Amino acid sequence: MDVNNVSGGSTSEPQDTMEFDSNEAAYEYYKEYAKSVGFGTAKLSSRRSRASKEFIDAKFSCIRYGNKQQSDDAINPRPSPKIGCKASMHVKRKPNGKWYIHSFVKEHNHELLPSQSHFFRSHRNSDPLKNDAKVRRKTILATMSKQYGVYQSTGLENYIRNHSDRGRNLTLEEGDALILLELFVTMQEENPDFFYSVDLNEEHQLRNVFWVDAKGIEDYKNFNDVVSFDTVYFTNKYKIPLVLFIGVNQHCQPTLLGCALIADETLFTFVWLLQTWFLAMGSRAPNVILSDQSNSIEAAIAAVFPDTRHFYGLWNVLEKVSRQLDYLSPWHDTFMAKFNKCLHRSWTEEEFDRRWVKLVNRFNLNDDTWFQSLYEDRKLWAPTFIKNVSLAGLYTASRSESPNSFLDKYIQLETSLREFLEQYKVMMEDLYEEQAKSNFDAWHDTPELKSPSPFEKQLQFVYTHEVFKKFQVEILGASACHLKIEKEDGNSITYAVKDFESNQDYMVEWNGTELDICCSCRSFEFKGFLCRHAVVVLQMSGVFNIPFKYVLQRWTNAATSRFPISEKLENVQTKTRRLNDLCRRAIILGEEGSISQESYKIALGAIKDALAQCSNVNNSAENEGHGEPTVSKEPRPNLNVNKGNKRAESGKEKSNNNGTAVMKEKVPAQPEVVNIGIDASFHQMELPNTRHLQLHNMMPPHLQGVVPTMFHNVASTQFHNVTSAQLQNSHLPQ
Repeated sequence: MDVNNVSGGSTSEPQDTMEFDSNEAAYEYYKEYAKSVGFGTAKLSSRRSRASKEFIDAKFSCIRYGNKQQSDDAINPRPSPKIGCKASMHVKRKPNGKWYIHSFVKEHNHELLPSQSHFFRSHRNSDPLKNDAKVRRKTILATMSKQYGVYQSTGLENYIRNHSDRGRNLTLEEGDALILLELFVTMQEENPDFFYSVDLNEEHQLRNVFWVDAKGIEDYKNFNDVVSFDTVYFTNKYKIPLVLFIGVNQHCQPTLLGCALIADETLFTFVWLLQTWFLAMGSRAPNVILSDQSNSIEAAIAAVFPDTRHFYGLWNVLEKVSRQLDYLSPWHDTFMAKFNKCLHRSWTEEEFDRRWVKLVNRFNLNDDTWFQSLYEDRKLWAPTFIKNVSLAGLYTASRSESPNSFLDKYIQLETSLREFLEQYKVMMEDLYEEQAKSNFDAWHDTPELKSPSPFEKQLQFVYTHEVFKKFQVEILGASACHLKIEKEDGNSITYAVKDFESNQDYMVEWNGTELDICCSCRSFEFKGFLCRHAVVVLQMSGVFNIPFKYVLQRWTNAATSRFPISEKLENVQTKTRRLNDLCRRAIILGEEGSISQESYKIALGAIKDALAQCSNVNNSAENEGHGEPTVSKEPRPNLNVNKGNKRAESGKEKSNNNGTAVMKEKVPAQPEVVNIGIDASFHQMELPNTRHLQLHNMMPPHLQGVVPTMFHNVASTQFHNVTSAQLQNSHLPQ
């Protein structure tokens, strides 16, 4: 059977009787067949005759055929669609010049997308109009808006719902969802690693949306110790229902780890959002997560991140105190003074409880159920109870001091979604520029010493500039501290330290044998570096180097290095100097190498060779030194003045490469999700074969009873921007 003479043969399944005039004709047929079935194609191999030099053999395959291979000198490798699919068609040439199908493998190991075939690269050139970027984007958005029900000709009233219907879909203005989806398409065209996910209700209307750029995903790999889940714009009834995941980099700058628009604050919504974020971040849970005070959020975090320590943001709690107790306005100043004393000057749990009772009795708060619930949750927010953890500066008493506040200059109460999306790229560029400047300063500038302190000299080239400046303040402040021994217990000595600058007394416990030190001001827990009170105790104890366990890698110039810092901190100083020198030489090489094409090839070849050699040397050293990937072995610092009632149980913690105590991650089971193939950054826009994700299957047994019955069979979660390989290798928590 000659397919060139068969009507409709291009969409039929390959048969042994088919013949083609050439291998190109065979490939065109296979492309048409692939387009009708729903997968992209590629020319896998071909072979010529040694005698005639003519093609005699060719093999075509699905674009997911084979496994991903990456060259050793790949600096910025592009994502690969290969996941081991075997689907292919092998053709050979007959003596008469005709081509026949030698073998055909039909089965695929991934989902087929017939309605989205035109998005695959191999099928785009078949229609010149569809190859135009603007026309292609318009087609995508038209498909999406039709599928999601976000643009309807009947007008605004069709998708702006009343308050009682708010939980069913996003309350957006007309055209907003289309603009949002257009942003996703544009961002993904610029960078295929851009991640987004859409949650739909039963009518396939937008309910929740999440997105994160490639930079946020990369930042999380290095700074996953503490994350702030910020819902302030949603709970304060801003015009856009925005929630954010925010972290902090090595320069104390905020990093945006994800954005979302949510329809409501139900348990289902937060579970969906946290699971989606978890998947986007490579299925790695944070060590600590901070959030607003909310039963739904607390239950969702417990369900999705059972080993993550959860605390309420202090500034969230303090704002609620003023708002909930506004009836105390005549005594506001007196109340807040007593409340802050209980909060910030209670060094023991017993002292906190005693002051709280006095506060309740003095202001007649026994019948205030909210204030009583705040006391019941005290271990989630009160500084006295937060132990054995580092919060990286995200735990602050006011929002203005928090890294979260960087968004406030871009978002106001009446900012519309369109206005926010216009500012989104500007905001991201501002963040990147600030980090780039800090990196540049770290390469080219040396921080100035302000004292002869050995601690300052020790960490001059170790800490990043911003952290070193903050640490310098503590070094200089140590001169305003006076200490005396309060008690001795074996190897442990407790000092009472009078801070004349703040006019407060602090308790510092020091164990010279274990090199454990802890101050009641909890600077190390909240900021990640030692305070002046600990510094003055070290000085008086004859210790002139900050113990290694109290130098967190996340604050050092080696924060993004794949190798953990060692106890010899001078290695970090040496590495920084080497980095500075190489950066300067690289700039000179770039200038010389760019003058001509010949010099460019020489420079590029030298860089590739040097990179490969350096990588081999470093990998060999790592394997010889450890026999396996390097893991930080440093001891966990003693952060608790009061030995009893430790929250983190022994045997369940380990150290990560940032030097902080973290909980071991469980390997949870994976719920059923939709595997959606992608090619060249274009993804499934329609949602055939919708599967349901049952919420009770995501929950640990002790939380299954918390979920209302109405959530047990809710609409499915769709991951629109995830390759099948990623989904198959991901582990969503139960």
